[in-house]
Amino acid sequence: MAIDWLGFGYAAAIIMGGLMGYKRKGSVMSLIAGLFFGCISAYGAFKISMEPSDVTVSLLAASVLTLVMGIRFKKSGKLMPAGFMAGMSFLMVLRLLINTLV
Repeated sequence: MAIDWLGFGYAAAIIMGGLMGYKRKGSVMSLIAGLFFGCISAYGAFKISMEPSDVTVSLLAASVLTLVMGIRFKKSGKLMPAGFMAGMSFLMVLRLLINTLV
């Protein structure tokens, strides 16, 4: 059983981003979305740790975040946080797809 450290790190980064959005800007939506997607991603990382081919939950969460944060980045043009999260989520999608194919 190999632990999906990258998946858990990704989930922690999402949660931390939500907490920072709340702390710095008072954004309750950032807090809720960060906790929701972070917990979903952590669950996905747990499922991958148990069965490496079970990437459905992680892939769905990373894909949604890529889309949503990509749209926010396009609208705002700001690298932080939208561009960073979109890029990190896109890299996670690529990682999951590549690991599934190999």
